[in-house]
Amino acid sequence: MDDLAVLGLITASEPSWIVPFTGMSPRCFSKLVSALQREGADEIRRGHPWSLPLSDRILLVATYWRPNLTMRQLAPLFGVSKSAVGRIIDHLGPLLALRPRRRFAKDTVLIVDGTLVPTRDHTVAEQSKNYRYSTNHQVVIDADSRLVVVVGQPLPGNRNDCKARAESGAKAA
Repeated sequence: MDDLAVLGLITASEPSWIVPFTGMSPRCFSKLVSALQREGADEIRRGHPWSLPLSDRILLVATYWRPNLTMRQLAPLFGVSKSAVGRIIDHLGPLLALRPRRRFAKDTVLIVDGTLVPTRDHTVAEQSKNYRYSTNHQVVIDADSRLVVVVGQPLPGNRNDCKARAESGAKAA
């Protein structure tokens, strides 16, 4: 058993922590760790070395995303500082994101919807139908997997969804 497990901290070296916090089997989780090692996620960087091994850092990011715990809650669970949690998420988060798919099968159903996001940035936002300054975001999802395929560039909130779909780049993507 690992020293971290003895202290009551969450660690990937104890397989019983992997399933509840990632939803993945330990075998699938180890494949993910291996894939990220091949991509260079564990390369030596300038500055202070990571205080957690790569597998624990991946478990930390999965725990941040899946049960939606805050950085302040995660820090004592993994035995690191809140700022270290933030650095780990910033470093590994983009590497764990899904790669965009280039092609879809001919029978794939994609769903496009626009949403108004209130914002104080008046350089992009315009008053919209909700009488707030908003931006219009076009979101495309795969109907089968319900995964987000693309999010278009934000446009002023007073744009019609049909026009915004073409102008935001969602239609081209």
